[in-house]
Amino acid sequence: MPKGSPELTEARREEIVNACETLYQTKSFKEITLKDIANATSFTRTSIYNYFQTKEEIFLALLKREYELWIADLNQIMAENETLTKDGFADRLARSLEKRAQLLKILSMNHYDLESSSRPERLVEFKVAYGNSLKTVMHCLEKYFPELPIAEKQRFLYTFFPFLFGIYPYTFVTEKQRTAMEEAGVNYVFLSIYEITYNCARMLLGESV
Repeated sequence: MPKGSPELTEARREEIVNACETLYQTKSFKEITLKDIANATSFTRTSIYNYFQTKEEIFLALLKREYELWIADLNQIMAENETLTKDGFADRLARSLEKRAQLLKILSMNHYDLESSSRPERLVEFKVAYGNSLKTVMHCLEKYFPELPIAEKQRFLYTFFPFLFGIYPYTFVTEKQRTAMEEAGVNYVFLSIYEITYNCARMLLGESV
């Protein structure tokens, strides 16, 4: 790590993550290279290695930031709503993820490769953010549904969080995929991020959809 203030180090890390985020709007994970990311920053590819050793570490940092933004959204929901019905909570939860399409897009990637190609310290940083997202959703459940048994709250968490991995590929279908499904006779029914998340949350809370 080069010498410099913590603020400068963090600013450069953010610049790298921002460059990756911008490239990810138009290119796939496989298409993006460290050279591409370096070209979108103010320093060289060699300099990137002072902050991230692999492309996977950069994407993991981007995913960490997305979790932190989602956590902030969930905390805002709790700050603005003293009480919520099951329907109301499902609605707010779905809207919070509707804003986080990039979070869902990265979650749809192969996490085994992403995490195995990152250093332990980078993985720990990410796991802290992921763990905080679990805790925050649990806090929501405790605040709005104190009558729910702990087993039901845990069932919600450990069904809902794995469910997040499949939202993006179901709600964002390319023309190539759509054509292939039509030729295969698959009757694809489009659901938005909001619709599919809202329906799942309602069912997990024991509400009919």
